[in-house]
Amino acid sequence: MAEGDKRTVMPCWYVMRDLKRANAKFPAYKLLETLGIEFFTPMCQRLRVIRGKRVREKVPYMRDLLFIHGVPSELDLALREIPTLQYRYVRGGYKVPMTVPERDMERFIRAVHSTESPRFYLPGELTPAMFGREVRIVGGPLDGYEGCLLSLRGSKVKRLLVDIPGVLFSAVEVNPEYIEFV
Repeated sequence: MAEGDKRTVMPCWYVMRDLKRANAKFPAYKLLETLGIEFFTPMCQRLRVIRGKRVREKVPYMRDLLFIHGVPSELDLALREIPTLQYRYVRGGYKVPMTVPERDMERFIRAVHSTESPRFYLPGELTPAMFGREVRIVGGPLDGYEGCLLSLRGSKVKRLLVDIPGVLFSAVEVNPEYIEFV
């Protein structure tokens, strides 16, 4: 078996997009739950007015961004079930789907689930001035993580930047007693 063939058989995380409208009752991430396919979509809380009352609800950070775990043959079945779901492709490559290595995705998911209110940033939204000091986390739910602190003026909360290279950044809260400067 050639090296390229091994990658198609091994499950990995594929970056997908959902083309449904913003007000759709059943976006792709809700349909994927019913199909039993492992997926991740970055969620954030937003205030919404329903029948005159303010309600907090969890909604996707980017409504069209999904990460699905599996092999292409399984994912093609899901694509038939949900016609508005598509692969995101690498720029400059001819129909090469974007993938995220297992280790990077598991690290990102663990970091996002470790805090109640993660903040998400696209790569173009962060300036070099926002990357603070290099740190290592010792203890707590993020034990062993290394990265940069998010540097924002006036912020009293320490946040560690965790990224999916080239796709998305997340800033997660870190207790100052777990921070060790590198």
